[in-house]
Amino acid sequence: MKVLVIGSGGREHTLAWKLSQSPQVDVIYAAPGNAGMTALAECVPVPVDDLESLLSLAREKEVDLTVVGPEAPLVAGIVDLFRAHDMRIFGFDRWGARLEGSKVWAKEFMERHGIPTGSFCVCGDRGVALGEIESGTPPFVVKADGLAAGKGVLICNTREDARRAVDTVMRDKAFGAAGDRIVLEEFLEGPEISVLAVFDGETYRLFVPSQDHKRAYDGDEGPNTGGMGAYAPVALIDAALDARVRREIIEPTFAGMHREKIAGAAGVLYFGLIITGDGPKVLEYNCRFGDPETQVILPLFDADLFEVLHAATEGRLGEVPFENSHDAAACVVVASGGYPGSYKKGYPISGLDEADEHGCIVFHAGTVREGDVYKTAGGRVLGVTAVAPTLPEALERAYRCVAAVRFTGCFSRSDIGKRSVKKV
Repeated sequence: MKVLVIGSGGREHTLAWKLSQSPQVDVIYAAPGNAGMTALAECVPVPVDDLESLLSLAREKEVDLTVVGPEAPLVAGIVDLFRAHDMRIFGFDRWGARLEGSKVWAKEFMERHGIPTGSFCVCGDRGVALGEIESGTPPFVVKADGLAAGKGVLICNTREDARRAVDTVMRDKAFGAAGDRIVLEEFLEGPEISVLAVFDGETYRLFVPSQDHKRAYDGDEGPNTGGMGAYAPVALIDAALDARVRREIIEPTFAGMHREKIAGAAGVLYFGLIITGDGPKVLEYNCRFGDPETQVILPLFDADLFEVLHAATEGRLGEVPFENSHDAAACVVVASGGYPGSYKKGYPISGLDEADEHGCIVFHAGTVREGDVYKTAGGRVLGVTAVAPTLPEALERAYRCVAAVRFTGCFSRSDIGKRSVKKV
């Protein structure tokens, strides 16, 4: 079988790595891919937003299955395009991808189907938003309606912070047209958990729960990022809480998708949850694999990923094995100095071989290769993942490998998973 992976980050490197382990997969293509993926895939320089060229690539290479990494092509309708040309693709169609593509639509979907989430109001006018802030009680959460590369959620502790956030999104257009409308949402407190499910329109299967670390610096300080690290499993999710999440959130979500006929294509639904004093609630849906959650859940996945995704596109998810390991995994992101703001590129990366020797899996994100030298080419450069029987062992191994990796200005958080370890 031939597989095409669309995307260029650590998530896509992880997908290619796991797919390459399938005895059914002979060839992997990546578009555009990254330097680390070249050992697994033939990288073809086609941008993720050039849907017609991606279709042409898949047809030219006679690809048997295309797997979409990032959200933008899903929201733009790549699945609809491929299916119209009888090309097998794993990912939600444009209709289903609205669960991520529009925060407004997603919140209204949750409201329609009684899925627990924070109270909210939708504002399409800056003046209305400012009026809601004046009458409300801080803290507030301001969310751009559309896609904002994971940076469109602003947590505001005071009214002044919230006013500035509204101006940033709606007046200054920091996220472009994604900020034409906003969701002004109740601030919820509690630990956040990521639960990812494969769904084929009828049946779902869950990967091991994980926890991301969004803030740039230790202690959850600094600006939001695409994610600075993750770990799995999450000790907080015991059998009782797992059953409650399934009963109150996951199953009503998929039932609602089915009733509203937005389950026409197989894909991954990412449940961004928060465990409040009143129980689990949904912060957001994503319509694809998470990043960096994928870098921990797939190393803990003990079945054939290709077989699972291929079966899902045929509505046969329930017929194939789906097993998660009982081990633990930790991923620490090594980022460029200045990220998530401006940063310089082109610095040589050293220590990758040493990290491999320590038993880690180094997933590339923002890298390029010049001869035998890997260089930085993005904000999140590498995701260093370790697997071990326990979370403390996985974290110790991951950080030992992180210490081996070096480039000018590199930084990482030193507290990934530490809060969970203290609770164990």
